[in-house]
Amino acid sequence: MSLSDLLERPGLKVGTYIGEFATPGIGGILASAGCEFAFVDMEHSGFGFETAGQVLRNVQGAGLATFLRVPSDARHHVQRAADIGAEGVILPMVGSAEQARAAVAALKYPPEGERGVILGVAHDDYQPQPIAEAFAAANRKTCLVPLIETAEGVENCDAICAEPGVDAIWIGHLDLSSSLGIPGAFESSRFTEAVTQIMHSAKTHGVAVGQLVNSADDGAACYRQGSDLICYSGDVWLLRQALADGLAGIRAKLT
Repeated sequence: MSLSDLLERPGLKVGTYIGEFATPGIGGILASAGCEFAFVDMEHSGFGFETAGQVLRNVQGAGLATFLRVPSDARHHVQRAADIGAEGVILPMVGSAEQARAAVAALKYPPEGERGVILGVAHDDYQPQPIAEAFAAANRKTCLVPLIETAEGVENCDAICAEPGVDAIWIGHLDLSSSLGIPGAFESSRFTEAVTQIMHSAKTHGVAVGQLVNSADDGAACYRQGSDLICYSGDVWLLRQALADGLAGIRAKLT
């Protein structure tokens, strides 16, 4: 399912984070586990664009929607992400509507943006087609997903959500708590009030909200609060936890 189709579907959408394992089987593994999307990370991983492109193809080939977090809001990062086939480009540290607008311009072909043109490559599945049709298909396929993870982003969230081309936002909870001066204090009223403000802006403008969670309880709580894109943990953490639990279980049975 494409990301645009997934975002149009009401209700819960679930996936996971990929920042470590660029294995050819990753898409099939995620699909067999019940994921509907993958959050592929370039900001906090060692993935370059070549590796990220391979992961995107593997995941999309398994029928999952894709997000790609780019290293920065630089125009060439946004455009290259779209060219290698990212459907949702997650933009870090978005603090203003102007920043989001510039990224949309880099992401969309005319008349919606100013993206440099290359056709017949990964983003259009290597298929030749008339230019007008290719532009329209690419513009429908791609969406910008600003990361709201600073106090400035919260303050300007309403304007960010109102920008054409922004179909979803993502709450970066760790960076947001740090920006608010309360690192990791997710129960603090400063943090919960910021999240409430974000949710209100998203709901007002019909924009989906994503969050990364570490437990089923947290995922259910975030969904009830207004997030419909729930990213459950990530490759490195899931492997570590499953392995730690299994080894501890063996040792416990032998003592």
